[in-house]
Amino acid sequence: MPESMKISNESHLTYCSNIHAGESWKEVSDALKAHLPVVKEKVSPEQPMGVGLRLSNQASLELQKTGTRHFLDWMNQNGFYVFTMNGFPYGGFHRQKVKDQVHQPDWTTAARLEYTLRLFDQLAELLPEQLEGGISTSPLSYKYWWSADKIDGVFRQSTLHLIEVVKHLHNYHKKHGILLHLDLEPEPDGLIENSDETIAYYRDWLLPVGRKHLAEYLGVTENQAEEILLRHITVCYDVCHFAVAYESHTSAMERFSQFGIQIGKIQISSALKTKFTAGTRSRFEEAFKALDEPTYLHQVVARDHQGILRQYTDLPVALEHINDQEIAEWRTHFHVPVFVESFGLMESTQADIKQVLDLWSQQPMTRHLEVETYTWEVLPPELQTEMNTSIARELNWVVDQLST
Repeated sequence: MPESMKISNESHLTYCSNIHAGESWKEVSDALKAHLPVVKEKVSPEQPMGVGLRLSNQASLELQKTGTRHFLDWMNQNGFYVFTMNGFPYGGFHRQKVKDQVHQPDWTTAARLEYTLRLFDQLAELLPEQLEGGISTSPLSYKYWWSADKIDGVFRQSTLHLIEVVKHLHNYHKKHGILLHLDLEPEPDGLIENSDETIAYYRDWLLPVGRKHLAEYLGVTENQAEEILLRHITVCYDVCHFAVAYESHTSAMERFSQFGIQIGKIQISSALKTKFTAGTRSRFEEAFKALDEPTYLHQVVARDHQGILRQYTDLPVALEHINDQEIAEWRTHFHVPVFVESFGLMESTQADIKQVLDLWSQQPMTRHLEVETYTWEVLPPELQTEMNTSIARELNWVVDQLST
């Protein structure tokens, strides 16, 4: 089992390669071969370095044709290994308008199921012996695509597709002893967007529907079927997303544990935090207008002086309400480097990362840690340092937090 970087031989730290533009397998492979050795020299020159691999559907199909052997040989020769993948963005993710289409195709579709099963087959080939592997995925769908009378159907169809994934992963586990898990990633405006909705999904859909189907399919008891479901369907705890939702990380993780919900991966990421004071709104308005860009969704969750939350689907929508005097704070889904505590008028939710890492240090709830700052190309110029230097600085910042 590789010893990953500088944290422990039980856990693995990496960054998500979705920071690198590229949708074909050649583009992905070329980017990894260009960037990974440079980053490794800065963060883990003597130890193997884990890779958080992102493959689009196109890249995955092309890799299926060529096979993983050449890439696996390159990784072995250069001290890299894959233990986690990002299976959330299916199609183009850079230099085009992504917005809510990042959820497309969603978990109601056969296309999302086929893509995810193919990724798991590829992960199983790349995964070193004795390691567990995980793939993060979308929170089923995008909430605003569906009317109230359609939601139950969306949950049911998505759940049936997740059960197919569980069958596949259970078969791997039983035949080969390989533990693989699919990590649902709650996100603002996703069909599952916070801890309450995650628990409700497990309680109302995944477990009751899954227990029945798996028990019949596998010839096991419903209690055994539930254990299998909880083993293979876990949560990707994206710190940015939970911070934007104003979650208490301690409470969220305790409640997940109480319901038997496991955390498959922690994505270490940071959002923007803005506390309004008298006379600052016009200055903040200009600062946020400079951040408004056409590629990604930048959902905003506002909190008023009574602690009541209001949600806006994207930054332009939120900007229409920036002069609302009842609002005390904004949290904005705009990933900034994790080592940034503040810049200009803006603050980051870096403190949330420190809280989560402290909780993890006290009781590791997952072996998979992944820094995810995919917005490098749309960051303000003052934050756009050289990419490899920025990635290495983020990883080393996390290591420093874990060693204090």
